[in-house]
Amino acid sequence: MKDKVVLFFPPYDGPPLGPPVCLLALASPLLAAGFRVSIVDGTVVPDFENVIARELDEALCLGVSLLTGPMIRTAARVSRRVKQLRPELPIVFGGWHPSLLPDQTLKCDFVDVVVRGQGELTLLEVARRFAERLDLTGVCAAWFKREGQILREPDRPVENLNKLPPPAYQLADFGAYERIRGVRELGYPSSVGCPYACNYCTDQVFYARRFNAYRAERVVAEVTELVRRYRLDEVAFLDSNFPVDIKRAMAIGRGFVDAKARFRWTVQASTDLLCRMSDDDVRLLAESGLKHMGFGTESASQEVLALMNKKHQRIDDMFETARKTDAAGMRVTFNVILGYPGETEADRVKTFEIMTEIARQYSNVSFSPNVFTPYPGIPIWPQLREMGVREPRSLEEWADVSLGNNLLPWLQGEELRRLRRMLEYFLLNNQMRRIAAESPRLGRSFRLALGAPLRWRLKSNQYGFPWELWVARTTERLVTRRSLITGQALNHDIKAAC
Repeated sequence: MKDKVVLFFPPYDGPPLGPPVCLLALASPLLAAGFRVSIVDGTVVPDFENVIARELDEALCLGVSLLTGPMIRTAARVSRRVKQLRPELPIVFGGWHPSLLPDQTLKCDFVDVVVRGQGELTLLEVARRFAERLDLTGVCAAWFKREGQILREPDRPVENLNKLPPPAYQLADFGAYERIRGVRELGYPSSVGCPYACNYCTDQVFYARRFNAYRAERVVAEVTELVRRYRLDEVAFLDSNFPVDIKRAMAIGRGFVDAKARFRWTVQASTDLLCRMSDDDVRLLAESGLKHMGFGTESASQEVLALMNKKHQRIDDMFETARKTDAAGMRVTFNVILGYPGETEADRVKTFEIMTEIARQYSNVSFSPNVFTPYPGIPIWPQLREMGVREPRSLEEWADVSLGNNLLPWLQGEELRRLRRMLEYFLLNNQMRRIAAESPRLGRSFRLALGAPLRWRLKSNQYGFPWELWVARTTERLVTRRSLITGQALNHDIKAAC
């Protein structure tokens, strides 16, 4: 009897944050229902194509979870090979990208089913239908093909996360990730959704601005047990905006303190929510092991923030966030989006000036700049089309839409070169401050040689004959992008940032 579901997670840019919890969550109800589950994570399995080929024996289907970007290219290649080996085997795509563009995804000849949105219960029902050789008609949130036609079932009502079983962490090989990362780490989603409606974000499209979260007591009990059982050093909370419910966030922090659990954890948040916490609240979170917070500050121009529909984001809150976290001994990363539709060079200059001042006052702040990326489904696509952005017309064309791949027609040529130079000086100035704080003797030498010229460049917005960059490159590599979740450096290529 065929009773095995094979789940594949394609590799992505950057080091893995532990096992793919999305697949472990899908596996849990399948295992409870008596199915066998084989998970192949392309981020840690070098020979994943051949491993998947060997796993196809007695398989009911292959499930693939993916995001927009390069993961698509690998998913397509693997799926085509599976179709060559087992033409009759159904291939099910799910995750962010297929959920946002199910019709386009199903036009691929190697995709048979798309599971939209929350997938745990839908995939279980799909697997049962496959096992019983029944049609998928009536399976909520399942879109599928029949005789060349795409059939669309209505979305499944959103399930409260607390009613879903814990992901099947027992299927994860934490040692495999430790060998790559040098740390035993887990990505842990304690909630999904964010109440804000930023025009560039797919989160509001995917979750309709609904905050769906585990109860605080469940988070504390589950995380502390996972830390103990799997000897975890770090837990990276994957929540879009962890402190939406501030009382819940503080209950989790207090729970970790009371449990005397020794581990580090990281979150993403918005500055307005952090600023609603007292200094004592933030210190308690730091005491509980919270070592890093990532913030989508995006711009320090109120005009650009208005274009982004970030009415909740204020410049004063950026300073206050830096102050509170610095006082608590916590590191933070501020994300910066450049090239947003309607942004001018004056807006960029203002952003770099204000961010530079924040970094001058608070050494715990790092920055992660990137050029605006037009992801599928975001609200401003009509405007983007009018401005000449070409929307990909197939699943595989979306593989080129990722951070670091500039597809904006208004940010090319001399304007792009000037932006890159401006960004290099901004990053170098901030990095030198960090060197000075961490290595006073070396930092003092750099500051004496380059400090005044750098400050003049940034203040006067003059970037010709960049001798300071040539000097700096002989000894230092500029960190151009950091993970908002962990603060870890992701690359040193200025072109990858813009």
